[in-house]
Amino acid sequence: MSDVQIYTDGSSKGNPGPGGYGVILVAGQRKKEMSAGFRMTTNNRMELLAVIIGLEALRKDGLNVLVVSDSKYVVDAVEKGWLQNWQRRGWAKVKNPDLWKRLLPLLRKQNVRFQWVKGHNNHPMNERCDRLAFGAASASPTAIDQGFEAQQGGMF
Repeated sequence: MSDVQIYTDGSSKGNPGPGGYGVILVAGQRKKEMSAGFRMTTNNRMELLAVIIGLEALRKDGLNVLVVSDSKYVVDAVEKGWLQNWQRRGWAKVKNPDLWKRLLPLLRKQNVRFQWVKGHNNHPMNERCDRLAFGAASASPTAIDQGFEAQQGGMF
């Protein structure tokens, strides 16, 4: 049984291109939606950032958290132990190390379990997160994804 469910999705219009994330936190009868867009990023970065934003929003430690995502990239990295292997190898050849490093301590603060759901398959919370993420990506975002643009050598 989970104390909190975090539903997430990421979107980019082009890969790279303008992108956004959508997050829904559910704790009992309470629900909170969050989204934001960035001027240049990737879909995988937005999928990962959605999980980070959801976990960062939690005010207590030690919660039982279920993260529901349609991103195999994120779910498999955590559930199959890839994340720990990447860390042990010093993040060599890993994409998005800035975000993975930001996620690690958040995972240690909570009891987190991940569940993969197929995207665009009529899962109501995933569909809502998709609309939030796509809406944020489509709203002519100006925020800078610092990690992405630094990896690309600066501004586009």
